[in-house]
Amino acid sequence: MTPETLPYTAIELVARNPARGIYRRWRLQAARDLFGRITVETAWGRIGAPGRTLMRSFAAEDDALRYVRALLGRRVGAPRRLGTGYFAT
Repeated sequence: MTPETLPYTAIELVARNPARGIYRRWRLQAARDLFGRITVETAWGRIGAPGRTLMRSFAAEDDALRYVRALLGRRVGAPRRLGTGYFAT
């Protein structure tokens, strides 16, 4: 993914720190729906558990890209918050 485009293929990240009991997964995917809007689906939770899903819809690709960048920026701060970082699977 380049910084100027949306990730139309899924991004899957995991964070593991057995010493702290951290086993997290995070997934993001963007797609266009039948009406031309962009939907961004985010799924997260503990590895092996059902987890949660959030889907947001955007009329403009710039708005969706700004939202995705904010989500990915939060994952970058994981080492400070969780004590371990997210890694691509």
